Amino acid sequence: MSNLYLVATPIGNLADITLRAKNILAEVDFILAEDTRVTKKLLDHYEIKTKTLTWHQHSSDHDWQKIKSLLESGSSIALVTDAGTPGVSDPGGQLVAKVAQELAEVKIIPIPGASSLTAIMSVAGIALDDFLFLGFLPHKKGRQTLITEIKESKRPVIFFESVHRILKALESLADCEKKLIVGRELTKNFETIYRGQAKDILAILQKDKSQLKGEFVIIVDNYVRKK
Repeated sequence: MSNLYLVATPIGNLADITLRAKNILAEVDFILAEDTRVTKKLLDHYEIKTKTLTWHQHSSDHDWQKIKSLLESGSSIALVTDAGTPGVSDPGGQLVAKVAQELAEVKIIPIPGASSLTAIMSVAGIALDDFLFLGFLPHKKGRQTLITEIKESKRPVIFFESVHRILKALESLADCEKKLIVGRELTKNFETIYRGQAKDILAILQKDKSQLKGEFVIIVDNYVRKK
C-alpha cells in the first residue's frame, strides 16, 4: 500500500527540521514540491537525492493523473510546501482532498514540524485558546470585507501578509486601537517581533524600509477580557 506524507519543512532556519521528516524525505519514491528550486536547497543541505515533482496552485488535471498513477502503482510520495506545513494556506489541501476522494486505499500521514502560525502564537503572550485564522488576505476582491471582520471580531485574528502588501494591511488597521503582534522573517537572521498598535508598527516600517523583507505573520488581539 502506498502512502502520502505531508512533511513540514523549515520556515527559514534549515536546522528546524525533524529527524522523522529527514528520514521520510530520503525514503520516499518522490517528493512533490511547490517550487522544486526552493526544495532543492533543503534537499542538497541534507544530501537527500529523492526525485522531485511539481505540485502547486496551477497544477492541472494531467499533473494529478500522473501523481494518481504513481500512488496506484505503489509509490510513496512526500508533499512539501516551500516553507512550513503543507495544507496551511497552500495547494496541499487540494491534493489531500483528491487522494482521500479517489484513492481511499492510500494512507495520508502527517509529519508535523515547523509552522509560522504556531511560531508567532508561541511568542504572542496573549490568550490564544480560541482564535480565527484567515491565511493570506485576498489581493482585491473580498479584502475590505475581511479587514472589517478582523476589526469587529471578538477573537484574536491571525493572518499572513506578503512584503508587498504589509503596509497596505497596516494602513487598513491604523484606525484600530487593538494590540498587534507581527512576526517578520521568523527563524531567520533578521527575525523581528513587533508589538503595538497598527499605526505604531506602520510608522516603524515606513521609517526603515530595510525592514520590508520576507513574509509577515500578524496577530490582532481582539480578545475581550473581563474586568
